[in-house]
Formats: sequence, structure tokens, C-alpha cells
Amino acid sequence: MFDNLSEKLGGILNRLTRRGSLTEADVDAAMREVRRALLEADVSLDVVKSFTDKVREQAIGATVVKSVTPGQMVVKIVHDELVATLGSDAQIIDLNAVPPVPIMMVGLQGSGKTTTTAKLARRLTQRDKRKVLMASLDVYRPAAMEQLAILGRDLEIETLPIVVGQKPAQIARRAIEAGRLGGYDVVLLDTAGRTTLDDEMMAEAAEIKAVANPHEVLLVADSLTGQDAVNLARAFDTQVGLTGIVLTRVDGDGRGGAALSMRAVTGKPIKLMGTGEKTDALEDFHPSRIAGRILGMGDVVSLVEKAASHLDAEKAAAVAEKMRKGQFDLSDMREQLLQMTKMGGIGGLMGLMPGIAKMKSQIAAARIDDKVLNRQIAIIDSMTRQERKNPDILKASRKKRIAAGAGLKVEEVNKLLKMHRNMADMMKAVGRGKGGPMAGLAQAMGFGGGMPSPEQIKAMQEQQAQGGALPELPKDLPASLRGGLPKLPGLTGLSGKPTLPGLGGFPGFGKKK
Repeated sequence: MFDNLSEKLGGILNRLTRRGSLTEADVDAAMREVRRALLEADVSLDVVKSFTDKVREQAIGATVVKSVTPGQMVVKIVHDELVATLGSDAQIIDLNAVPPVPIMMVGLQGSGKTTTTAKLARRLTQRDKRKVLMASLDVYRPAAMEQLAILGRDLEIETLPIVVGQKPAQIARRAIEAGRLGGYDVVLLDTAGRTTLDDEMMAEAAEIKAVANPHEVLLVADSLTGQDAVNLARAFDTQVGLTGIVLTRVDGDGRGGAALSMRAVTGKPIKLMGTGEKTDALEDFHPSRIAGRILGMGDVVSLVEKAASHLDAEKAAAVAEKMRKGQFDLSDMREQLLQMTKMGGIGGLMGLMPGIAKMKSQIAAARIDDKVLNRQIAIIDSMTRQERKNPDILKASRKKRIAAGAGLKVEEVNKLLKMHRNMADMMKAVGRGKGGPMAGLAQAMGFGGGMPSPEQIKAMQEQQAQGGALPELPKDLPASLRGGLPKLPGLTGLSGKPTLPGLGGFPGFGKKK
């Protein structure tokens, strides 16, 4: 979502960092460009003015002007001010109340309330181990209640039985009573929306709030709506009273203005963001991490959290044991490729990596997308068990057969084998604790040298399951990770490329030997 804004701010700040000294005129010129970039991203005018004034005030101070690296100091000021604009500290859904805790979802029609309700229910059930009841109060949109019932059935989460003819306030009262009698921890109320704001919808939302007395009132806002989302948030907060905001379609091509404006204008925290269509695509909103992504600094902590939540502890133990023995065959490589697809694919992971914003055009030219992963997996699936275990036996005739089976050319098979050799060499080094990218990341996470053990990986997963955040990366981050993630084989022809810890290079672009 923040791609365009990230690209423009990155260019402005890069020009500043290349200067040996900064004058007041340099800062003023940069702030004019920053103001233009924020306005083009659909950020509220008041927020833009406040933001640039605060940055300028600090940037022309003696600390920056006399600094050894004035450009870097300005980048830090912009980062800190972005964090303050987005809300300083991450705030989570508050369940600290007498159960059943009612959570009311409000917003316009089409903003994703019903899907977000199901995503939140899955999150509370699987991660926080809460017993959740979902109730649809939307009696207007055709099949709205059935939609929530189907989502509940697929996720194995209880939904309130549909009673035809009841009004939304009556359904809310019945849901709270059912939650109390059924011993539920949380009751999610999915209210009706309209295509635009109107008094009837606001009056209905206020009536539901009076009946259910929700502990949380979450506004579900589409991040693609820009300035309208700010007006929407202000109206709902005035009429109903919000406790937080959920931004949906953050993975879309919106300009990011809504996220930067809503917190500053309403004072209400953005608590969650929807990052995809699947029911597991819901993440906590961390202002400092989002600011890092906007400025092209990446988000290594989210990358590690994502890896921890998707790693299979038993498979990780088996791979770790093979690595210790210096073994890494094509079946292991296939598992790694599948892990990448589960973690959001190449696109999702690239957005979390430092320095990626500077390479957008090169990545586009290299045509890197998730189809690459699928092609690599198809090639390995076309091999026999013996060929996967011992790639050295793959000669011309076998390669031709495998390529035909995968519907690809022999050149693609050769690229895969080169990539496997590079990864196998790297895995041997990591397995012996001799460094390498994963060893550096493991050290940063406090595991010491070499790969984290299966027990440590499992402990990380359990910590996440209990709602605990993974530790922030320490200030003494190893030099190998300080300027971006270390280089791994892959993506030939891209200079200064960031790469992915523990997942080798990017498939199909192996380094020549």
C-alpha cells in the first residue's frame, strides 16, 4: 500500500544523506518535497502541515546541523515523526472485561466487516485460545447472515442461529444472552453497513451499542478510500464512539493516506490491518514497523514472527538434523519453497526486507513473482525419489524428462540445480555454526551462533500462541544485518540486493559457478 509514498520519501531522503552538510535552505527544499509526497498519498492537509512543521523544527536544530551525518539525523527525525503520527505504541484488542466480552464491528458496506469479523474470530480462537461466538446483525444485505455462518462453519467457530424477522438490536441482545449462557469468552457483533453515511445507520449503531454495551467498538475501514476514510472515522467516533480502527486491503495499491491521517485526526489507534483475502491475513498494527516499511528500512521483526508462526516444528527439527550432518536434498528445498508460499510468497516477504524500495524497477524487470515458486516446486515434483535424494545423477536425458513433466524448458531445471547447490553449501556452513545469514539472524534473536534449535523454534511458536510478542531485535544487531539482510545466492544482475534469511536465494536466479 505504501509503495508510492515509500519510493518518493526514499528518493528525497537519499538526496539528503548524500550531502556532507545541510543548510536551512536544503531542509526547506526537502520539506516542500515531503509535503507534496504526503499530499499526493492522500494524507489530510492538517496532518501534512503538522508533520512537516515538526520535522523542520527539529531538522534545522544545532544537533542536526553540527552532526557528522546530518542526512541520517534527518531520516531518524522523519522516522520518529512518522511513528508519532501513526500512534507511537502498538495497541491490541482489549479483552480485559467480564466475559462474554462484546466487540462491535462497524463501517460502510463493502469495507470487509464480515470477513474481518471471521479473521478476528480465528485469531482469538487459535492464538488467544478464547471461545468465540459470532453474530450477524446485518438484516439488509442479501445472504449477509449466511455468509458469516459459512465462514464460521469453515473455521469451526460458533455463529448465532439465524431467526428471520428480528431487528438488529434484538439480535444483539440475543447474542449477548447466548454468549452468557454458552460460556463464551468473546461475542463478535457484525453490524450492517450502508454504501454511504446516513442518519439511519448511525441511529441503528447507537441503539445496538446501548443494548450490547460493547467493550470494543472497531471501525472497519477500507484503506483504498483515502480521505473519505478519515471523514468516516470522524463521523462514527462522534455518533457511536470508537475504541479502535481496523484497516482492510492494506495489500492493495492504495496510497497510504488513510493510515497516516486516521490516527492523527481521530486520536483512535489503528489496532489491526488486513493483509489479504484469506482468514489468516490479519496482523497487529505496529507504528514503528510500518514507519520502517514506508522509509524502506524493512521490518525484520515481522519477518521473524511470520517465520515462527508458519514453521512446522517437527519438519524444522528434521531439517536442522540434516543440516548438522551437512545434508540438504531437493525434498528439503521443496519444503523451503512451500514455507515461502505459506508466509505470503515472494511479494509478501519482499515488503518486509530492508532496502527493497530502492530496487523496485530492477525487481519488475527481473519478473520475480510467486509463479517462480510454483514452477520450481513443479520441477521437483517431476523427479523420482532417487533423483531428489541424489541430484548428481541428473544427466541430460533425465533433465529432459523432468522438464517435459513440469511443462518447462531444460534451462529451468539447470537453474534449479544451481540454486540447490548454492543453498546446500550455505546450509552446511550454517549447520556447523560457521556464520551465514541465518546464523547472523539467529544471533540477533539471542540464540547464539548457528541455527536455533527445534526446541527454541517451538518455544517461539508457543510464545506467539499465548499472545506474547517476539523480542525486538537488539541494538547490537550484527553488522551482517545492520545495512539490510545479508546477500544470498539468487537474483543475478541486481546490485546491492537484500535477500531472505534461511530461505536461500530467490528461485530460478541462481549464482553462476
